[in-house]
Amino acid sequence: MAKRDYYEVLGVAKNSSPDEIKKAYHKLALKHHPDRNPGDKEAEEKFKEAAEAYGVLQDAEKRRQYDQFGHQGSGFTGGPGFNNVEDIFSAFSDIFGGSIFGDMFGGGGGRQGTRTRGRRGASLRCSITLEFTDVVEPVEKVISLRRNESCDTCHGSGAKQGTSPSTCPQCDGAGVVMTSAGFFSMRSACPRCQGRGEIITDPCAKCGGSGRVAREREITIKIPPGIEDGMTLRVAGEGEAGENGAPSGDLLCDVHIKPHPLFKRAGADVYLVLPIGFAQAALGATVDVPTLKGKAEFKVARGTQSGQVLRMRGEGFPKLDGYGKGDQLVEIAIEVPSKLTKDQERILREFADTEEKNISPERKSFLDKVRKMFSK
Repeated sequence: MAKRDYYEVLGVAKNSSPDEIKKAYHKLALKHHPDRNPGDKEAEEKFKEAAEAYGVLQDAEKRRQYDQFGHQGSGFTGGPGFNNVEDIFSAFSDIFGGSIFGDMFGGGGGRQGTRTRGRRGASLRCSITLEFTDVVEPVEKVISLRRNESCDTCHGSGAKQGTSPSTCPQCDGAGVVMTSAGFFSMRSACPRCQGRGEIITDPCAKCGGSGRVAREREITIKIPPGIEDGMTLRVAGEGEAGENGAPSGDLLCDVHIKPHPLFKRAGADVYLVLPIGFAQAALGATVDVPTLKGKAEFKVARGTQSGQVLRMRGEGFPKLDGYGKGDQLVEIAIEVPSKLTKDQERILREFADTEEKNISPERKSFLDKVRKMFSK
């Protein structure tokens, strides 16, 4: 089933401000919140759909790529990968915690009756440099990185083997404490457990109670064909491990594409300047032209003019929306020889004599305008 347009999902216009988008999501999330619709699968799916749309449209760069390339583009940098409702609460804690959601459905932004979860893992960033022609076809690149992963000794709990974290006595497992000041009450993270709702009295020796250890990893990045210089690839879940069982962050890969000595790029189209001789342009010729995939025969029509741009259909880059390819645009540059042999000079002088007797329509029109200009 095709995905609905993200603006349609949130019920906002394409030129809506970030505040309007946030308010629209806030309204939908409240309407379809699982705790208001227990057992309603349709409401839960709408809740997830709205979260996915907001995950893209609330981020300026993701929104720009979505506006340009649709769902295919947003898949490169797109919205958070939500496996379940709890992922949504973790990702958008700024909306679900300390707001109407927190007051209505229990403290800390989680589901009613559940303990506050740890923070989502940090996202990591890397750079990938590609050759100009690398992205004509799908390609994979392997990168090395160092990241914090869940400790395999304590399985991320931070507690020594054979033990487990205990409920924080100060917040009673809620992860938050309330402070009253006159008529107002403020909620803040519990200072004793730092919002985890649990404390570790006997920490794991391997991770020191953090639940995470640093490791070197090799990650294979799949590069989609047609990606452009300056875009960012998002690899969901390949960032650092989250705390206390929260989802991992993402890996954001900035793509840099090297310039090419012959080609220039404009979206999915590729541009090439092709130098040819005067005789080839005048008489027509079939010449070998470099393309992104190798050489191709190209027919130059009789009478082709210098500066004329000819099109080789389908010889550009794959389009990011998945529909077809761009073209190769070939600009003709007619070379004028700087040195001539005696035979070449003789032939050209003979040709020049015939030109004066057989003036082209364009040249005749120009000369007539010049005469009129100076005859006044």
